Amino acid sequence: MTVLFVARHFTYFRNFESVVAVMAERGHRVHLAADREEALGGRELVDRLAARFPAQVTVGFTPILQWGRYRRLSAALRLGLDYLRYSDARYEATPKIRARAYERTPFFVLALARLPFRGLVTRALERLEQAVPRQKGVDEFITELQPDVLLITPLIELGSPQLDYVRAARALGIRSALCVWSWDHLSSKALIRVVPDRIFVWNETQRTEALRFHGIPAEQVIVTGAQCFDQWFDRQPSRDREAFCRRVGLPSGRSEESPLPDPFLLYVCSALFKGSPSEARFVADWIAAIRRSPDPRLRDVPILVRPHPQRTEDWQLADIQAVVSANPPVVFAGSNPIDADGRADYFDAMYHARAVIGLNTSALVEAAIVDRPVFTLLLPEFKDNQEGTFHFHHLLTVGDGFLNVSRSLDEHVAQLASMLGGGAVRPNRPFVEQFIRPRGTTVPSTPVFVEAVETMAGGARPAPERAPAWVLALRPLVYALVLAGRLPGLDRIYWNPAKRREWAIRHS
Repeated sequence: MTVLFVARHFTYFRNFESVVAVMAERGHRVHLAADREEALGGRELVDRLAARFPAQVTVGFTPILQWGRYRRLSAALRLGLDYLRYSDARYEATPKIRARAYERTPFFVLALARLPFRGLVTRALERLEQAVPRQKGVDEFITELQPDVLLITPLIELGSPQLDYVRAARALGIRSALCVWSWDHLSSKALIRVVPDRIFVWNETQRTEALRFHGIPAEQVIVTGAQCFDQWFDRQPSRDREAFCRRVGLPSGRSEESPLPDPFLLYVCSALFKGSPSEARFVADWIAAIRRSPDPRLRDVPILVRPHPQRTEDWQLADIQAVVSANPPVVFAGSNPIDADGRADYFDAMYHARAVIGLNTSALVEAAIVDRPVFTLLLPEFKDNQEGTFHFHHLLTVGDGFLNVSRSLDEHVAQLASMLGGGAVRPNRPFVEQFIRPRGTTVPSTPVFVEAVETMAGGARPAPERAPAWVLALRPLVYALVLAGRLPGLDRIYWNPAKRREWAIRHS
């Protein structure tokens, strides 16, 4: 079996590393291709896979790395359609998601959206988007590799250029599948307007989202479990608690009363929406609140904070550093867990922590797998990032929820004190059984995923699809819009109004 696996950038393969390894071990050929460069360590990850399986795994870039002549128009139309989708009443309770789509939508689509008969406008834009030619080189790229299966992730990025791959696969008679990357992608990203042959999801909750938000029939959705979390099951720490504490700089001394270092709290940071309050400032307030606790066990507990790898600059502010320095012992440590050492440190941090605290991050799910008490605070300033998203509610409802929830710092501090004193906490296992490993906690998801791909490859090859006649009829309008976007002044119709204001300020 030959598999072409396409991602927006190489770091996306982090959640499919085990899948690629098992496919290579079974003798399948896998080509990993990225649409763009990135600096989060993903290239090192795929290069390690290629070095480990030199005869089976190859690495490269796709033609979408370069912008083609139609890319600007197709991106504008897709962003506009995503915005129109989020204008739906289902998204009234998710204003940040709607605002994120608006901020990327070009001027001419926003103007059309103000016209009556929005449904008609949407259908017209959908037809026009379908008539835009695919980026040059995409068909040739797929044909040259001759894959039995085309896998794509994430596909549902706002304005995604990856729709061209699915359309090319259909035109070439090649099976395709969307590999859902994360727990929020089906509810908070773009509409799957071009549906692959299969959608690989983690659980029944995501299967329901595929139908609810994208209208995908249940028979096209395959539940495999969350293969990206297999690495945290049945794992042992790389060092004991004393050695780990010494490594990160937490107190590590022993005494007759305490044969092990004091238990510590682990705070895991999130990648919050743009424009959200500073999580770094919140963590500083959180640390200060813990240090004010009347319970001496909590007041003196060591704290380890893992900044999010995409938000490290937030922690450099002097006032935040001052709060931290005034409330020892507090340590900031942790790298992006995409290599063996980074993953070992990450797992050890969760394993040795007495409890894990965060706002909205997949680290909360991973802490549940490691079976540590998991706490969060539902505060008004972070509502858009938590209750203002669909996926966060899964943590509160699936398996009756596993988060220990509070709505104020005082309530949260009291919960932590109770936990340190042996008080009851919410169980993790029901959530893990339903959301992470729906076939049973002892059944790894990676082999299930690979077998689903193998089943696809062994099926009958679909017949190549031909473009309908109306696509060719709309091409003159497509060419006119492309030319208009190249004319001085008219080119700004592709910009969002906020971007136009930025341009006017820079050039005034």
